[in-house]
Amino acid sequence: MDTYLLRVAGGPGDDGTRLPGPASSARSSAGQRSAPEPARRAGETGEAAIPVLRVADAATAVSWYGRLGFVKQWGHRFEPGSPAFVEIARGPVKLFLSEHAGDARPDTLLYLRVRDVDAVAGEFGVPVTTAPWAREVELRDPDGNRLRVGTPVG
Repeated sequence: MDTYLLRVAGGPGDDGTRLPGPASSARSSAGQRSAPEPARRAGETGEAAIPVLRVADAATAVSWYGRLGFVKQWGHRFEPGSPAFVEIARGPVKLFLSEHAGDARPDTLLYLRVRDVDAVAGEFGVPVTTAPWAREVELRDPDGNRLRVGTPVG
């Protein structure tokens, strides 16, 4: 099992010193400069965890996730023909879709909590199941990523 540690830029390091903030140059363990942090979008404040899903074709994925109510916010390619990296959002819920090999593993499971799972079930023609915690549907995107979509019960 892989273990990941999240540290907040500008927060304390293991030795009590402050970690570099967003304005600092990030470097990988190999000493190479990493990609710059995307510019803060208008209206975005605070912190968030944004899952990254590996996709073969970002345009196809954006269209499929559109059926779940996601809208493309922005996309980036380092140069024409290079892999795409795209942000999609459904209200405050954001996902990154990446064509870059190594950014994420196939068969990822993502849980989406929505207000109306019946609408999602109708859009995809799948049955709703009831668990003690939610009414849910199971979906797979075109790249094999698994989505469990649910509306809490009670």
